[in-house]
Amino acid sequence: MPTRRVYALLLAEGGLSILVDRLWPSGVAKGDGRVALWLRDVAPTAALRRQFHRNLTQCDAFVAAYATELAAPPASEAVERLRQPMRDEPVTLVYASRDEQHNNAVTLRSWLESH
Repeated sequence: MPTRRVYALLLAEGGLSILVDRLWPSGVAKGDGRVALWLRDVAPTAALRRQFHRNLTQCDAFVAAYATELAAPPASEAVERLRQPMRDEPVTLVYASRDEQHNNAVTLRSWLESH
């Protein structure tokens, strides 16, 4: 399952583009067709996101804390909403972070592949 930065995502690129960030990305219109579904509850909580951005070297701690959040409501319910379309069509996890290797979409993809 690919991940893609929302700003690099082309309109109607193919498959279902699901935004997995808590906040809507600035500069992207909600109706422009880049994002088919927004699952904000599958994103890390604001507190976890702030903690990660304060100390980017603690990736392992972020991954563990995010996994704990994904296992509990409301994130676990959003994970189930995410899995439904994954059964029927290609899905791209979309994010806004500038860091294409260390972000919640990449972590979420790894978690989904192992669970």
